[in-house]
Amino acid sequence: MADDEYEGGEDRLAEKLDAMDEELVESRAATLRAGLEDYDLDEDDAELLAGLVSGEDGIEFLPALPVVAIVGRPNVGKSALVNRILGRREAVVEDTPGVTRDRVTYKAEWLDRKFTLVDTGGWEPDAKGIDRSVAAQAEVAIDLSDVVLFVVDAMVGATSTDEYVVKLLRKSGKPVFLVANKIDDARQEPEAAALWNLGLGEPYPVSAIHGRGVADLLDAIMEKLPDVSAVAKAEIGGPRRVAILGRPNVGKSSLLNKAAGEERVVVNDLAGTTRDPVDEIVELGGKMWRLVDTAGIRRRVHLQQGADFYASLRTSAALEKAEVAVVVLDVSQSISVQDLNIIDMVLESGRALVLAFNKWDRLFDDDMENQDRRRYLEREIEQDLAHVAWAPRVNISAKTGRHLDKLVPALETALANWDRRIPTGKFNAFLTELVAAHPHPLRGGKQPRILFGTQAATRPPTFVLFTTGFLDPGYRRFIQRRLRELYEFEGTPIVINMRVRERRQR
Repeated sequence: MADDEYEGGEDRLAEKLDAMDEELVESRAATLRAGLEDYDLDEDDAELLAGLVSGEDGIEFLPALPVVAIVGRPNVGKSALVNRILGRREAVVEDTPGVTRDRVTYKAEWLDRKFTLVDTGGWEPDAKGIDRSVAAQAEVAIDLSDVVLFVVDAMVGATSTDEYVVKLLRKSGKPVFLVANKIDDARQEPEAAALWNLGLGEPYPVSAIHGRGVADLLDAIMEKLPDVSAVAKAEIGGPRRVAILGRPNVGKSSLLNKAAGEERVVVNDLAGTTRDPVDEIVELGGKMWRLVDTAGIRRRVHLQQGADFYASLRTSAALEKAEVAVVVLDVSQSISVQDLNIIDMVLESGRALVLAFNKWDRLFDDDMENQDRRRYLEREIEQDLAHVAWAPRVNISAKTGRHLDKLVPALETALANWDRRIPTGKFNAFLTELVAAHPHPLRGGKQPRILFGTQAATRPPTFVLFTTGFLDPGYRRFIQRRLRELYEFEGTPIVINMRVRERRQR
């Protein structure tokens, strides 16, 4: 359905909101919040609403939950262990080679302590690319966790793949629990003892299917687990983290070298868990920036098989560490499906986004072909990049350094908006005025109402709407678009979630 169905002429929304008294805005929001008591709310709703403690800039952040990552080869019982820890059956992502970037995150609880459980998916040993693919997968899992559960099939024993990963686990300095799975009874426990040879300390014999030994394992994990995650929260005051992404040969390396190498402003190389440096701190525009995962950018990976897997894994890993992604596009070539896939990965990750159109100087050569390309490019941007029209565009030449100075303001704008928070009172005033001017159309004789709204999170800005019925996707996009117009969310995705709630039976 076309979004313009909801446009009903000039609504002067900005003027109305500016004219509103702060006290009136807050009291209206409190009234709407109180009205939710008449509806069936679940535990998650209560948790969200309990977190609405106003600070100077609106809602305070809840502490980042500690992260426990489960790693291991396929078929060692990771999925069963995830379900056992959660206490319920969940659809765990299938262990399919090449889809390992789809990691699934769950909220878990043990002894009244909450934590985030990450199922990293399995890795498939590849005779030709085993070292690279295993190292990359393990590196991502280790980097993004506070505690690692390394699951081994005790009935098979340690394989060469397991032994390779152990080296990385030892280097990481993270607490590692060696889980000897498939020990269904006491007679099989000697099989677990054989895993002492891996050098990771005492193996924990468990049966994920039957639950045997899992409680003891969780008790031990709780002793090592920090109260607040060291990895799931942003580095306050540190250099902002930037991932430079793009398909091969678009000029990522040139951009990095121009930013870091020619001006000789590399301050530090931070050693990672792999052979190459992972992050580099550089100075751009008088500010320090951390360019994430430059090792994966600088050295192209030549693999006969699994190249696509490795590239996608590197991109995914860089994104998870970064706060903002610079997607580099080569203007001398048509925007490709691969370019769009990379942009989609950024959107799925929820990171801020800047588009860098590289080799811009080529479009102004006298060559007739380049003049034609200039005409087609604008058309391509309109058609193929309409869904990210909110992302700042920077036209650069990484080779010559032309317009590189414009990259920093674009990054700063995108990050400021990625961090932006709208106070609950103002957001509900916006919703009330918007719905009054542009009500949701009737569907099946009923009109869904928005009961209350709040910004549940930043990075990216995430809003939750409590409603009496399902809102059309077009209407949600309309709300998103008006939010962008009023609150300048340039450079960041916006997430709008719905919670449909029914009135309590009297």
